[in-house]
Amino acid sequence: MDLARYVDDLQQRLAQAADLAGDDATRLVERLTAPLDAAVRLVLLDALSVAAGEISAELAPGTVDLRLRGGDPEFAVVAPPARPAGSAAPDAPPPVPPTDGDEGTTTRTTLRLPDHLKAQVESAAARDGVSVNTWLVRAVAAGLPGAAPQPATPTRPEQRGNRLTGWVR
Repeated sequence: MDLARYVDDLQQRLAQAADLAGDDATRLVERLTAPLDAAVRLVLLDALSVAAGEISAELAPGTVDLRLRGGDPEFAVVAPPARPAGSAAPDAPPPVPPTDGDEGTTTRTTLRLPDHLKAQVESAAARDGVSVNTWLVRAVAAGLPGAAPQPATPTRPEQRGNRLTGWVR
């Protein structure tokens, strides 16, 4: 994906806005557009990285990775591993029942974990065949008093081979 198109478009829009404000604003925009090029590219890469992360969360156990090739971002879709022929499809894990009667809402929360604990959570989520977010939601729900017990999630076979997933910030 070539970011130059988007960076050029932003520079043109800034120039058009500056034209309306007069000669001083036009000169200022002309001086700022070149230094802003790198900053705009970083902001676009950050937005693409966040988008890839959100898409990966929805595709679990598949992922969408953002990679830089020659300074240009490209997406790589990693599909979930295929099941061997003749194997039965695993049952989909049951959804976590809402605890408060408001079924459609979610809230974003930032959770800071020590690296060793994060690695254990990722390992447990992979073992259960669910995303880290799903695993954490189930763990929190199971730990709350009065919460309905969470059904066991069938485990999937261990994945083998070299595979690197994630995203770049």
